[in-house]
Amino acid sequence: MTMFVDMRTYTLYNGNQAKFLKLYEEEGMEVQLRILGHMVGYYHTDIGPLNQIVHMWGYQSMDERWEKRKALQASPEWTAYAVQMRPLVQQIENRILVPAPFFKVPPAV
Repeated sequence: MTMFVDMRTYTLYNGNQAKFLKLYEEEGMEVQLRILGHMVGYYHTDIGPLNQIVHMWGYQSMDERWEKRKALQASPEWTAYAVQMRPLVQQIENRILVPAPFFKVPPAV
């Protein structure tokens, strides 16, 4: 089965990047890794549109993605983190990326 990637882009309000990354590292990352599992990458922009956080998660199916995202949203730890994180975020976008036939998604971080 082909793995696909859920790429999520958070556009932050100006000046909140360091605060967002610190909050995520201290309160969001562990629960997200535990529930979602396969982190493909976690980045912030440096050139082009600024104040953006881009993170990618690998899944074997849309059903797996749905179930894991539902479990994340139901987690009290994630809810507590999200209450602090949401005021920093201006916009959220997500895209589903399907790999080219010759590309193998990297192993989980």
